[in-house]
Amino acid sequence: MPPESENNDTPVSVNQSTIDGVNGAAVDRPSEKSVDNPNSTAQEAVATSSIKPRWWENKALDERPVDGAYGWAVVISGSTMLMFSMGFVNSYGAYQTYYHLNQFPNEPVSTLSWIGTLQFAGMCIFGIPAGIMCERLDTRLVTFVGGLIMGVSLVIASFCDSAVWKLILTQGIVFSIGASMVFIPATSIPSQWFTKYRALAIGVVVAGSGIGGLWLTPATRGMIENLGTSWALRITGIITFAATSVSSLFMRNRLHVEGREKIVDFSVFRDIRFIFVFIGAVCGVAGYFTPFFELPTFAIQKMGKSESFGNNLVTIINAASILGRVGTGQLAPLMGTINTMTGCTLIASLSILILWLPFKTTGTVLACAIIYGLFCGGLISLLPVVIADLWGVQRISTIIGLVYIASFTGGMVGAPASGALVDHIGHGSDFKPAIIFSGVFLLAASVFFTFLRFATNKNPLARV
Repeated sequence: MPPESENNDTPVSVNQSTIDGVNGAAVDRPSEKSVDNPNSTAQEAVATSSIKPRWWENKALDERPVDGAYGWAVVISGSTMLMFSMGFVNSYGAYQTYYHLNQFPNEPVSTLSWIGTLQFAGMCIFGIPAGIMCERLDTRLVTFVGGLIMGVSLVIASFCDSAVWKLILTQGIVFSIGASMVFIPATSIPSQWFTKYRALAIGVVVAGSGIGGLWLTPATRGMIENLGTSWALRITGIITFAATSVSSLFMRNRLHVEGREKIVDFSVFRDIRFIFVFIGAVCGVAGYFTPFFELPTFAIQKMGKSESFGNNLVTIINAASILGRVGTGQLAPLMGTINTMTGCTLIASLSILILWLPFKTTGTVLACAIIYGLFCGGLISLLPVVIADLWGVQRISTIIGLVYIASFTGGMVGAPASGALVDHIGHGSDFKPAIIFSGVFLLAASVFFTFLRFATNKNPLARV
């Protein structure tokens, strides 16, 4: 049992990492069985610090057990935040379909797709300052301000829907700034509160984006049809702020993180495993959004289906992703987190290349939507768990912020490239180039995650 510090402050219990004492640097230690040695036992380090907690920190909070009740309150709050941040991005297909067919029929699909692209890509690039704010400020304040920005951006967008560039600025960029301030804490903080149930907890959190897409897509479509896009944006903005402001009350760090002299520490790029994670995230996100954005339009234009059927495909993807994201959280402890993430990404890519690419039938498109929804979330839900397992939870916020640079790159490449392929190579009617683009990039992501798996543990039978 380590001695208490000289000023009798309660020692800060730190799961999965120890403080090396110099500039607050964290030396990560895996809490569960080591991925390099599956037979190793879990170890928990306890560190002392003479630095008093900041005014918003409660020392007694660190004494609450991991895998406890408060951790699940954090999970529910995080899931709600993703419901209105990532869930709104997932439901953008309803807006894009209406914009393309009714409001802006003369605008290329590639131009309209920039709105949804910048929602996600901006969330990723602004994730770095969001991660830094989570280390240096009260995360409850960070998430509250983020929810406020999201809500206000959508209300402002409701008065700017006469031109695409105005929607790109408000519904796209400004929304993404606020979304990053809730997305990064929601995906990183729950890992601090769990060890045994970490993968399940993150799966439940990330399932919030699927839940959001599940009900936001039909709700958005109904509001647009009955009230117009302006009121759809206003109502969504008000609900978003109300829900995230309440959830922000529970979104707090379990661990005390001391600020470093370096605002962003890029030393993790010296680890070959992080390089594989980074490149895999670029490829995975580049292919991820094409089914969400293009599958509804494909069903309407190529299959002669109604707008309602096309939008229902997005709903099906989101519904399946809820089951998939929670299911991968259950499967990861059995198969290994990296193994599960790799397999999910591979199956998602094959669903596009085998079911969507060669066929135009209702059955195959529905099968693609279901299978893709079940497995595409494995990339999003398990990536934070992989990061926590490999590099510890002490600085997971900033490391995830760096990973989302990769997601930003993939997002900037993905949806606009798919739209451009449809517009220019497919002449507005042939979706095969975009389908191939999406499937191949997801396949490439599974390859790099395979490299990560063997860089972590060379035993092909190991649970990694």
